[in-house]
Amino acid sequence: MILPIYLYGQAALRKATEPVEQGEVDVKQLASDMYETLTAAEGCGLAAPQVGLSIRMFVVDGTELGEDYPDCVDFKQAFINPEIVSLSDEQSTYSEGCLSLPGISENVVRPKTITIRYQDLDFKWHEDTFTDFKARIVQHEYDHLEAHVFTDRISPLRKQFIKNKLANIAKGKTVARYKYKR
Repeated sequence: MILPIYLYGQAALRKATEPVEQGEVDVKQLASDMYETLTAAEGCGLAAPQVGLSIRMFVVDGTELGEDYPDCVDFKQAFINPEIVSLSDEQSTYSEGCLSLPGISENVVRPKTITIRYQDLDFKWHEDTFTDFKARIVQHEYDHLEAHVFTDRISPLRKQFIKNKLANIAKGKTVARYKYKR
């Protein structure tokens, strides 16, 4: 089922998330719905707060990015209760966008490599290291679990330039090509 994506200004995007306890949420069904939503919106990652749930879960699907980022071809995975273990000192800059902030993209500096500990859909623990674009996708979605959006990571000057766009999204004066909640 395609879920509505919560847009900037919705309280769910700024609310603290809670760990997911096994049996509390049907994570397999939720992941399926989130992947369907992600595909319909043509995105590469979606966090539970973006669909109105204040739980520590996100999904990524880099399949469509394969042409530009070959390492992302088979990068389709769910992360439950993730914790970032380490971040590299080496950083990279890339123009990011977000399904919750339609029409806005800004350069964001992030660590180039991360190690993250998380549970899969069977609640088995894993610890993986990701680099380059995979690391960026994971960090972007992880930020949503920490009640942050990518514009929180840009300079104050750039924030001033997009202030009106953000205000318009928060006021419902925006259009997206996918199902959304104002």
